[in-house]
Formats: sequence, structure tokens, C-alpha cells
Amino acid sequence: MHRLLPLLFLIVFLSNCSKDEDCTKIISVPYSYSVGSQSYTYDEKIEVPCDFPDAQPIQEIEPPLLENFIYDVVEWNYTEDEESNTARFQFEIVLNNNNNVAVKGFPMLTINVDGLTQKTSYDQYVTAPCDQLDANGSCTYMLDLESSLDLGRIEVLELVDVEYYLTN
Repeated sequence: MHRLLPLLFLIVFLSNCSKDEDCTKIISVPYSYSVGSQSYTYDEKIEVPCDFPDAQPIQEIEPPLLENFIYDVVEWNYTEDEESNTARFQFEIVLNNNNNVAVKGFPMLTINVDGLTQKTSYDQYVTAPCDQLDANGSCTYMLDLESSLDLGRIEVLELVDVEYYLTN
């Protein structure tokens, strides 16, 4: 009888368990998007019913843009120095988040280089990547890059637009 008592207790316990219809859990859903030649992924945590499957495939989405974003171009210069055989590219752009929440992301510049429009972030060359903007805050995105004219000459280097893509 003493050996049957634990088994009897287990049977009674399992038969009294009811399925909790309000049961929820938190899962991580991976998202991916591409801007220019770069791909970005991030996970979003969501609450789902307990019987929802855990494994989620990566979902390709449109790049999420920061709304109420504006920018101010403080400086935009491209100069060539034939004596030193160098070109110097400098810019200073103030990125403004006009929202009441802080965001994480990155700026993407659309530029015109001799008639060809391209998107680039310059993140590896800037002094601060501006990967976070405080609520109703700003960040100064600055670049000072020098290169050899042996790499080629540029006649036109214009800023077309700046967008801020979200990663959170």
C-alpha cells in the first residue's frame, strides 16, 4: 500500500489539472530588413497563448523609419587638393527625434555622386554613430574623411536625403 500511495497521489493530481485558458508566455519573433547593401535583424518579444509554437521563422519586413524625424545640415564639404593628391569629405548633420520616446537605430544618407544616387550610413567613419536618439533629443552625425585622388575624382557630391531606420 505504501508503494501505491505516490502513484495514487500522482493520478489524482493529474486528473484535477485543468487547462488554463488564460495561460500566456513571452516569445521572441525575429525580424529582418535590408537598406542599401546592408541587412539588419532584431527580435521583438510578444505575449502569446501557451499553446503557440515557440520556433518562429525570420520575417522579412519593410525597413521601419522613424516618424517625426528631421535633420539639419550644418556642414557639407567636398574638396580636392591636387598638390597633396587628396580629397577631403566633411559633413556635420544634426539628427532630431521629435517623438516622446527614445529610439535605437541608424541614419542612412542618400547621396548623389556624379549623377548616381546611393544610400550609405558612413557608420564606420563617423565620430559618433548616432545609434540612439533620446526622446525629443538630437545627435550630431559628423564625418571628416580624407582619401587619395588616385581612387578617382568626384565632380558632384550632393546630399539628397537623410532617413533614420529603427532597430528596436
